[in-house]
Parts: sequence; C-alpha cells; structure tokens
Amino acid sequence: MVKPLSFLLLGVLTLSGCGEQIAEFGGPTMGSSYSVKYLPGAEGPSVAQAQAATEAILAEVDEQLSTYRGDSLISQFNAMPANSCQVMPAEVLALVVFAEQLSKQSGGAFDLTVEPLLNLWGFGPQASDEQLPTAAQIATVRARVGYQHLRIDGLQLCKDAPVEVDFNSLAAGYAVDRIAARLLELGVSSYLVEATGELRAQGKKPDGSAWRIAIEAPLEHQQVAEKILALDGYGVSTSGDYHNYFERDGLRYSHSLDPQTGAPIRHGLAQVTVVDASVQRADALSTLLMVLGPERGLQFVEREGIAALFVQRSAQGFISRASSAFTRQFGPLTEPTIEE
Repeated sequence: MVKPLSFLLLGVLTLSGCGEQIAEFGGPTMGSSYSVKYLPGAEGPSVAQAQAATEAILAEVDEQLSTYRGDSLISQFNAMPANSCQVMPAEVLALVVFAEQLSKQSGGAFDLTVEPLLNLWGFGPQASDEQLPTAAQIATVRARVGYQHLRIDGLQLCKDAPVEVDFNSLAAGYAVDRIAARLLELGVSSYLVEATGELRAQGKKPDGSAWRIAIEAPLEHQQVAEKILALDGYGVSTSGDYHNYFERDGLRYSHSLDPQTGAPIRHGLAQVTVVDASVQRADALSTLLMVLGPERGLQFVEREGIAALFVQRSAQGFISRASSAFTRQFGPLTEPTIEE
C-alpha cells in the first residue's frame, strides 16, 4: 500500500549501550519502509521469526486495505456501485466503526471516504497530476463523499452512494499496533516498531533507558529536533503539510483536504504530533487535527484529553503549542521558536 508522504519521519535515538544487543530488521512497506528493534531475551524469537511474523501482518494489511492495488478487498468494494454490500473481515469492519466514531466526534473533519477528492486534486491513488478543480467539479465529487453513506450489515460493509473508502489515514498505525501485539505474543517485552513514520515503543533498552524519539521541526532543508520524547507503552504519529503539496500562483495547496469544503486546508498549521497508547488512534487523530487546524484542533484535544503538539506557521517562523495532556506527560516546551 503506497501511503502519501503526510507523516513526518521521526528520528529514532536507539543507541544500545552495554549489555544485551538490540536485534533489528526492516524493509519496504506501504510505499515507504518499516523497521523493528527489539530485545530478544532468553526466550524471545530470532530475527527471522520476528521478521516473518511482522511481514505476514504487513502483507495482510496490504491485501485488505490498499487502494493502490486493484485486487485488495477495499479496492473491490470501492469499484462497486451504490447500494452494494461486500463481506469483510471483522478487523476491517472494526476500523470502519472506529472511523465513524471519530467522524461524529469531530463533526466530519475525519472521513474515510475522501479518496475521490484526493484524486480530483491530484493527491490520490487514481490521480494523474496536481490540478486546480473548478467549484462545479468539487461539488460533483463531493456528492460521492460522506462517511454517513457507509453502514455495516452483519459481516458486510454496505454503501448507499458510490463512495470509495481510503484507510491511509490510519492503516500504518493499525499495522504498528498489530505488530507490537504479535511481538508481545512471541515473548518480546521491549521493542520499537515503526512503519511509514508511525511508531510505538515499550520497555527499556539494554542500558535501562527508555526508547527515545525526536520529533523533527517542519523545515524542508534542515533537520532540527522540535522535541525529544521518552516512550514506554505509547505510540506517536505526526502529520504535516510540507512534504506533499503543490503551488499555483504563489498559493500553497496541501494534500490535507477538508471533507466539509472539498478543498485543501487553508489555515497555518504546519504539523501536529499525537501521542497515544493506540498508534491507530494517534494516526487518525493527527490527520483529523490537521483538518481542524490550530485553534479548533487545540480546543478538540483539550476537550478530549489528548496529548498533542501543534506547530503553526507565523510571520516570525514556527510557533509550537502543546496540549495540557502533552505537557503533563512530557514536560513544558523549552525549545525556542524555530525560524525558517
């Protein structure tokens, strides 16, 4: 499954120090890459065993959720006309239920059915090039968008309009959660799992220190750590608009689309990072918050008790703001405002 470059890659600080050595492996996935680092322990799996288990999960996720392969389950569903139903695995139906809850919670800012709009603007799997659609074109495509057109009937996913479902806003986080759960089943209690920039860490490194990751500032020509987080039992997802966009006549058009307007976001939020026990939830929330923007987004996370870090553009550069939950967990922001 190819995933748009909507997520800032996180610099992972994993120096093992002395003691037990960290086992690691990785490879391509979802149009990007994945990596796993873990402490095998006396009873833990070999690298070959852990990698086989990991790649089996990634292959299954791709077969079920990829919109970049015509034979996936979701691509088959998307090709069906209105008033159609298709039997889906229980885990796929659970993702639809989860997404619907977020859609209602956010007033429609999160929506699994925006793929036709992504294609229209040149960002989706069926897009040929970036373009500026007319208001009439946007209105026509919006008639095929709306999570309310989906319903579950027993083991079937059904639609009453010709909507197309796109799981790219949560598939990587979902995959990371499944890989982490499988590692625990195999006897691994300390690990760092990452896929396309979404990650989860648990346990301690050989020297007893926590797994630490660096959230990079949204700068296109240099790498600067915005915040370094020590993680144990949490996942992290970062979404931003600075990698996947195009410009026309001096205006910037982001791949982050507002389902309510059918157009790219116009606010000044450059990136948002979410920390949550569920990487799937962090993944979806980071997308949702990019749509809501800095003001409505901060209100949302304060109301819901979400740990989030917002980086907003201003005339002076980038300004960072953290939610109350983020500050309680990781301390106040001490880094100065970063200038472009």
